[in-house]
Amino acid sequence: MCRLLKVSRSGCYASRERPESKRSSQDAALRSRIEELHEAHRHAPGTIKMWHLLQAEGLPCGRNRVAKLRRIAGIETRRSARFRKMRTYQKLEPPADDLVKRAFDRKAPNKVWVGDMTQIATRNGPLHLAAFIDLCTHRVVGWTTGASQTAKLAIAALQNGFEQQKPQAGLICHTDQGSQFASAIFRNYLKDQQARPSMSRRGNCHDNAVAESFFSNLKNEVTHHTIYDNHESALAAIADYIDVYYNQQRLHQTLGYRTPAQVEKMHRCT
Repeated sequence: MCRLLKVSRSGCYASRERPESKRSSQDAALRSRIEELHEAHRHAPGTIKMWHLLQAEGLPCGRNRVAKLRRIAGIETRRSARFRKMRTYQKLEPPADDLVKRAFDRKAPNKVWVGDMTQIATRNGPLHLAAFIDLCTHRVVGWTTGASQTAKLAIAALQNGFEQQKPQAGLICHTDQGSQFASAIFRNYLKDQQARPSMSRRGNCHDNAVAESFFSNLKNEVTHHTIYDNHESALAAIADYIDVYYNQQRLHQTLGYRTPAQVEKMHRCT
């Protein structure tokens, strides 16, 4: 082997006895922390987000170094294909105007909330999730689950948001044209809360991209890789993801690699 690599035998033996370099020791410690953070953040962060997580802990390193150590450790971001929702359109109330028009960058909280619904597979049948997200902080302000996708489920999620955030009159509530959101009962609830309905164009998921992105992250980071035995176990996983991880710990690129809780606190202090 020494002849093949064109090195001396004495040099080979010396290298085996030589103590580990300071750089190698630092790389080993940094790689270990990267593996821990990768596990703690549900295998979701890529190189840049991992770099920001390390920077937040005061660990000096460059992005290229993080990428190299991730590659050595065999770390890959866990992702699956983006999902599409197909809806059966019914004759309902006329759709509301699109008051958001893809202007997702909002400077103040509780001015625009976006919402949607999805379902989580369990062995006891699907569990349906309704959630509303604030466009300024990206915080999930209100959510709930149920056995079926109904207007009452959407109202319950929205009611949770109103109780926690207490927005002023004039809040814009932006959704797609799903039957639950287009129903008279949902519209009347918004009217009672002095909130304004807003709807994306039919079949255009980009008009409600923030809500779509949230559900995509939820499925990629939690539910796509697990088959839940029942609704209770799925609910526990969703609650842990939203209330503990997504709102409090998950860094958001659109928030300058801060968490929704950090951005919300910043607005409360100004």
